Amino acid sequence: MRYQEFAKGNGTKNTMRNDLTIYDNVAEHWWADDVRWVRTLRNMVPGRLNWFDPHVEWHQARVLDLGCAGGFMAEAMHDRGALVTGIDPASAAIDAARAHAAAHGRQISYDVGVGEDLPYDDAAFDFVVCVDVLEHVQSLSSVLNEVSRVLREGGAFLFDTINNTALARLLTVTVAEDILGLLPRGTHDPDLFIPPQDLRAALQKVGLTPGKFTGLGPRGLDRRGDFTFGRLPFTGLIYMGIARKAEGCTKESGQQSENNIGHLSTAGAAAQAHVTER
Repeated sequence: MRYQEFAKGNGTKNTMRNDLTIYDNVAEHWWADDVRWVRTLRNMVPGRLNWFDPHVEWHQARVLDLGCAGGFMAEAMHDRGALVTGIDPASAAIDAARAHAAAHGRQISYDVGVGEDLPYDDAAFDFVVCVDVLEHVQSLSSVLNEVSRVLREGGAFLFDTINNTALARLLTVTVAEDILGLLPRGTHDPDLFIPPQDLRAALQKVGLTPGKFTGLGPRGLDRRGDFTFGRLPFTGLIYMGIARKAEGCTKESGQQSENNIGHLSTAGAAAQAHVTER
């Protein structure tokens, strides 16, 4: 949810869409559990990782959390043994992430920056994780090009995004934002939602081979009445996926047939210090 602000009138007075200022606005409350929609974002982390975990080996893997905001996913991956770098354009959210990591003894590197121009060397990471982000970018192709560039051969891109369906627009915008207030009004622009077939094609163009996609959505309520999240048998709302950068892959030769990604192992000896700025 964190790339290049884009305001567009939607017929509702004083409402703009894809409002990315919301992350800095709540930065001081990111880890306080007193803002419901921020708790909702935190509650999505276990559901994502329950599906990602069997496909990758986190221990000592160099991982980029692209669009990390205040650090929910970054800390969860660090606790699994990953060497994590997070990047986000929301500078106040990055400050909150740094402060929370330091207070809890977690060695996570955080940078302010955008997905269209990542400040890292080629092949710097084993995995790039990008959740709750792709449906907010203005140049999907630019972001995916950068993802492919900073991934090593054999590395994997793990992601989720919102499908461009009537159901997704109804539940994500009309219900979650406008009726229930589960998200700030104007968080999403449904024109930026991405059909799975479009994302598959975009991934293949940059040399990333996608595996099967799976759904993500509400599965229940916790003690505070907030939604909990997990895997769903359909992809009409939110879908997750993994795409692998093949060995010896180029953007021209990356057109491979779809198959299950399987378990991705990493050469874990590389230290986080190798993730250097260009």
